[in-house]
Amino acid sequence: MTEALWNKEKLCRLVREKLAGRLFIVVSNREPYVHSFSGDQLAWQTTVGGLTEALDPVLRASGGTWVAQGAGSADRRAVDARDRVAVPPDEPEYTLRRVWLAEEDINGYYYGFANRGLWPLCHDAGVEPEFREADWLAYQKVNRIFADAVLQETGGRKAIVFVQDYHLALLPRYLKELGPELTVGQFWHIPWPPCETLHKCPWYEEIVKGLLGNDLLGFHLPSFGANFVESAKHFSPCETRVEAFPISVDFDLISREAATAAVAKEMESLCREYDLAGKIVGLGMDRLDYTKGIPERLRALDRFLADNPGYRGLVVYILAGMPSRTGIGAYGDLAETVDKIIENINARYGTASYRPVIPLMRQLTPVTLNALRRLARFCVVSSLHDGMNLVSKEYVAARSDGDGVLILSKFTGAAAELPDSLLIDPYNITEFAATIKQAIEMPEAERRRRMAAMRKVVAASNIYHWGASIISRLAAIGEGK
Repeated sequence: MTEALWNKEKLCRLVREKLAGRLFIVVSNREPYVHSFSGDQLAWQTTVGGLTEALDPVLRASGGTWVAQGAGSADRRAVDARDRVAVPPDEPEYTLRRVWLAEEDINGYYYGFANRGLWPLCHDAGVEPEFREADWLAYQKVNRIFADAVLQETGGRKAIVFVQDYHLALLPRYLKELGPELTVGQFWHIPWPPCETLHKCPWYEEIVKGLLGNDLLGFHLPSFGANFVESAKHFSPCETRVEAFPISVDFDLISREAATAAVAKEMESLCREYDLAGKIVGLGMDRLDYTKGIPERLRALDRFLADNPGYRGLVVYILAGMPSRTGIGAYGDLAETVDKIIENINARYGTASYRPVIPLMRQLTPVTLNALRRLARFCVVSSLHDGMNLVSKEYVAARSDGDGVLILSKFTGAAAELPDSLLIDPYNITEFAATIKQAIEMPEAERRRRMAAMRKVVAASNIYHWGASIISRLAAIGEGK
């Protein structure tokens, strides 16, 4: 890392300079740390997901407060009388304020309006959104609960509040109604749809008005911001700034951790357990979500093996990830589809000693994740629509050895930043299969040239650069109040 690149120390200095005398509060549905019971003792773990991985370094650097739903079995035991706990638990650097939600509210707000409604509305992935009035009422109620918690944390003091994602679209307006002195920004982590798609939501006007409560509204790509501006042009004039801030990962940390002896040992262990020695390993690392193009990816692998029999017994594809939102019908259907495709591929091309596809659909440790990234000759990100996709950047960051090929959907935000990946249309199975072959047969010199270029991009535009850009803008806006 050169001095010109952003890191935790530089972000800390910026925070001290820009936020002097003001609180910094992040708000999200999901909490970064979860407490559970191990026997009669408290245990904790970091939650898995792009949002947590992106924001935790920023909070560590800023020393602020994170307001989120408490969902762990021992979360209530861990907090103090004001529902606060210092995190990370082994080396506290900021405060986590937990919000408690009733099960019926979670079902309506999270599984209902947010994930049966807004998620498919914003992703063009073939699943129609469902909007129910009871879910909408729960969504409003929970956004009010979060607003009350944030205002308790600010206590009338000057604060910058940074809201996350589509679960809390109404929160900025609620905060401004009760705390007009607050500086409020929000980052929308998923795509923003065109107007004709947005209007499928019966309450789209309330959603847009809620977001217009922000002083700053960020998206991954300028095109998403342009869609939002078009959606909001018929509303009363407001002061909301709409800007693009492409999110990223902690490049330096992932790169260092991927080069450790523990990862090298885990690579050897995985090779023994799954008979990977001498094999060409492909990798996918996604939540089991219908936006990620997992069936399309497996069908492309099937086509590749059908067209290239010489690679049967040699190419192994590892599908690593976690089941997601299993209470929603579309996700259960997806899991069944993926299982069936994997079963068919393994039956068609496998032998007693060879499985073309190895599913690892469970929570994996960071060491195992990095070992898989290091083992993979190629990593496939085949999203049908994605705001950014941090899996692609994590793979690049982990390749501290300088090797590896990234196959990347052109429908991800990351495609704009990583032109040295092999870009694909995940719907074009023939082209997709040919690209898998191209990745496998790419000469080492070209692999290394492409990976070096991608690592340079991700290193420069890392998570601290993202955090510094947004905090700088919010601080400048706050100074004018």
